[in-house]
Amino acid sequence: MALDRHIQAFLDHLASTRSPHTVRAYGADLAQLSASLEGRFDLTPETLARFLRRYSATPATRARKRATLRSFVRYLQAVGALESDPTEPLEAPIRRRALPKALNQHQAAELLDQAPVGRTPLRDQALLELGYAAGLRAAEIVGVDLSDLDLCEGAVQVRGKGNKERVCLFGDSARRAVEAYLAEERTPPSKGDPLFTNGKGGRLSTRTVQNVVKRWALSAGLAPDVSPHTLRHSFATHLLDGGADLKTVQQLLGHESLATTQVYTYVSIERLREAVGRAHPKSHPKAKPGP
Repeated sequence: MALDRHIQAFLDHLASTRSPHTVRAYGADLAQLSASLEGRFDLTPETLARFLRRYSATPATRARKRATLRSFVRYLQAVGALESDPTEPLEAPIRRRALPKALNQHQAAELLDQAPVGRTPLRDQALLELGYAAGLRAAEIVGVDLSDLDLCEGAVQVRGKGNKERVCLFGDSARRAVEAYLAEERTPPSKGDPLFTNGKGGRLSTRTVQNVVKRWALSAGLAPDVSPHTLRHSFATHLLDGGADLKTVQQLLGHESLATTQVYTYVSIERLREAVGRAHPKSHPKAKPGP
């Protein structure tokens, strides 16, 4: 069917610049589009609006699917398969800004400073310390090779989204944890040179990193939904709380757009608001005088 051929060509093109996760997400949205249109190459504002109404249960889902359609249409225009843009009349949904969850500094200390947990305590503590200290995604943690690490300088080169490389920095606590893991617990790699290995010498999976974070969070009495991304959000929030400028945080996180990083300023403002609410004398109603 014509539409399916165009979709597959678009996904093949996308695979050269985007992560496998992104390609899968676009593929799932476009498979629904093909089902909605029964494989017909019939991209009009009306057919796309019907597709969005049928497959978008929430504003966030609608926004994501609309972004998928826009990328697909831009590709079709670039290869000469489509002249006009049928996505232009589609109304953008109103989305509430979702503030990322972050630990406060006391909670982060409770997580990282507790007695080691599990069968591979040195490895797990090292990946937690490095993830929080450098603001890494789970995929970036497992993607680090030993050769990417500079313990003397406290720096690690990581490959982020779109295979873009950046240098991240970390402090003494993470350095000591990584050194202890390398000296006493790292299983020699069976292939390549991954920093973090499993018992067979293979590279860790992101699922393993997620499980480690959850296990340590539960042990520290924190919420069960603490994740590697929570540590990344905490890293960014704590930098801004400490006075770091937004551009620096953007570079350390590897965000392409400054607007993506700006959401963390709202987290910091909310923290300030809570602090004022707790401490400022005018933030509380005056107690009524007794009889």
